[in-house]
Amino acid sequence: MGEQQLAEIASALYQLPLEGFVAARTVAAKTAAADSGRELADAVRALPKPSAAAWAVNMLAVHRPGLLAELAELGTAMRGAQEELDAGALRSLSQERRQLLNRVMGAAREVAEQQGRRLSGAVSTEVEQTLRAATVDEGAAAAIRSGRLVRVLSADGVERVDLNEAVAVPGVLNLPAVPPSDTRAPAKPSKEESVSTDARRAKAGTAAPARAGGKRTAGKAPADSEEKPRLEAVGTKRPAPTPSAVERAAARLAEAEDAAQSATEEARQRTAEFEEAEEAMTRLGEEARNLRARLKTVDEEFELARRRRESAAAQRQLAARAAEKGRRAEDLARERVLRLRNTPD
Repeated sequence: MGEQQLAEIASALYQLPLEGFVAARTVAAKTAAADSGRELADAVRALPKPSAAAWAVNMLAVHRPGLLAELAELGTAMRGAQEELDAGALRSLSQERRQLLNRVMGAAREVAEQQGRRLSGAVSTEVEQTLRAATVDEGAAAAIRSGRLVRVLSADGVERVDLNEAVAVPGVLNLPAVPPSDTRAPAKPSKEESVSTDARRAKAGTAAPARAGGKRTAGKAPADSEEKPRLEAVGTKRPAPTPSAVERAAARLAEAEDAAQSATEEARQRTAEFEEAEEAMTRLGEEARNLRARLKTVDEEFELARRRRESAAAQRQLAARAAEKGRRAEDLARERVLRLRNTPD
């Protein structure tokens, strides 16, 4: 079975509307079985249906690939600034990322609606989470640009995104390998370093007894002169942070500020949606009350009309009987007149 062939079939399937994926996959599997055999057909049947958020990202990869390319390029620049510990550049790039994510999210909603699907608030959050992960990890960027994403991605505050079972046919992506964690123990000092360290400690401690012709010098150092260097050697003062540590902390701060501002913007958007929904609920509730009152009035009018109809029906029946009785009386009177006219005087 050719993995590239499977990837082409998968790419075609993941470009389709979400609701038609399963039916299209069944047709594709039957076609693959007829053309290439059972192995490829089974692989096609095993292709997972994407989540709603993953589908929306795939639609961006198909219809707006340029925006995803911009995200990937921005992610490369941000990782470079992170490695250089350039807090100023990282802060500027973080602001640029917020603006770009807003543009891409607008495009995602537009493309989804063009495909007949409206993105809910929860799905939109997952889409943005996935797009943000693409700026953190180059593997995530390659995954979303493939158009075969099957689940959402999350950076979770780490530099590598978990791509396990995130992409259909990942073998053709050439995703970068995740380097193993550095769990090595601290290196032990060499013999020369140990000797040098001992020498420094000896110099900091009590001076070695001077020898002059094999005899010790007269006199004895006071006890406090022996203790003081030791206390200084094991002092409790913390060393000042190195410049690199400060820069690293500043870079992390820039990331935290970006995440906090994004969360604030997300909360503001959700608050606006809540207020809009609450306003709609109040308006529709009032409309429902008016309709119920109107319905009650209509019911009362209907009941009154029904009674009037029954009364009119009874009156009509009485009138019909009276009319029939009058016609019979008229016929009898006419016959009597005729008989009288025909009777000789």
